[in-house]
Amino acid sequence: MWSKSGLCRRKVAGSSSRVEGARRGLVRARALHNNKYVSSLGPQRRPKINAVSYSGNKVNGAGSLGSASDLSESETPSIAGLTNPSLGGPLKIFSGSVNEPLAQEVANYLGMELGNITIKKFADGETYVQLQESIRGCDVFLIQSTSPPTNDTLMELLVMIDACKRASARNITAVIPYFGYARADRKASGREAITAKLVANLLTEAGADRVLALDLHSLQCVGYFDIPVDHVFGQPVLLEYLASKDMGDDLVVVSPDVGGVARARAFAKLLNDAPLAIIDKRRASHNVAEVMNIIGDVKGKMCVMVDDMIDTAGTITKGAEVLVDQGAKGVIACATHPVFSGPAIERLSSGVFDEVIVTNSIPPMHMRGEFPQLTVLSVASLLGESIWRVHNSSSINALGM
Repeated sequence: MWSKSGLCRRKVAGSSSRVEGARRGLVRARALHNNKYVSSLGPQRRPKINAVSYSGNKVNGAGSLGSASDLSESETPSIAGLTNPSLGGPLKIFSGSVNEPLAQEVANYLGMELGNITIKKFADGETYVQLQESIRGCDVFLIQSTSPPTNDTLMELLVMIDACKRASARNITAVIPYFGYARADRKASGREAITAKLVANLLTEAGADRVLALDLHSLQCVGYFDIPVDHVFGQPVLLEYLASKDMGDDLVVVSPDVGGVARARAFAKLLNDAPLAIIDKRRASHNVAEVMNIIGDVKGKMCVMVDDMIDTAGTITKGAEVLVDQGAKGVIACATHPVFSGPAIERLSSGVFDEVIVTNSIPPMHMRGEFPQLTVLSVASLLGESIWRVHNSSSINALGM
């Protein structure tokens, strides 16, 4: 099991008790929030084949990477003990302080244990990080969402990267389920900062060799990095759950604004070419929106509003109210990132939504019984499979990119 004091973690028992303790903690966390928790795509744990190795098939006279199903247990070493230099060294996974339950799920999916790391804050707020095991020559993945408090969590990730760099890790990948500052991705008016580019520079200068991100606010953020970026979409997880509800021909996908039309159109296409509606809005200032009109037919339909994140929920709640006024049978909100700032939970649980579907890219912060409409989908399998494929230099296009 683990003993915690603030943000400081230390190992106090054997590895088996640590994993079991983490699992019990995850169960307690889910029970505390009292909402539906649905697993993500695929099996809850990868098959015991833990790594891709070179198969006997030849392509143009060279060995090729074989899939996991092509290998037997006797031919495949443990994923934690890989030494093939072409695969970047042994794999190590460490978690930041923000979302350790998600990191533990990812490690369980890969049949591994989280690496031992100490993270704490001094009295003046400075972040301290120390790795408790050797990572020399390892392929290291650091799982940390830069969610609120964004400045603290981002700084923690930077310090983690620096610690790994100075500990002689061979490759360092920052796995960022939620990338903060992604909305500051352009200069919309004079004298504005493009903070998404600044954060990309900070991660690169800290020593990250690669970034694995889930549902960036805009695809142009990928171009801000001078290192490789693997961008994975959370849509497959949301789509799988919606498909299981079998809403038939009454479904219409709604974009909460014109900027999200491309996302909503792709979502609708994957839901058996469902019809599309668009909410035309005008934003007076940041986090303040005024709905103007609806483009498309929503009368008598079950509306699924799709967005990448829900922050204060002002835009999506006003949009839902207009949809109901226009005769919609019901409204379901779907988003990958539950930022849930300020009055968000109060607005979302006010009764205008039949269901609010999000992922655990950010840990839920509501109190027990406060938000019965919430359904949390786990992206652990999606991230675990992405990490496994990045580590083994395999394609991740099949994961919904």
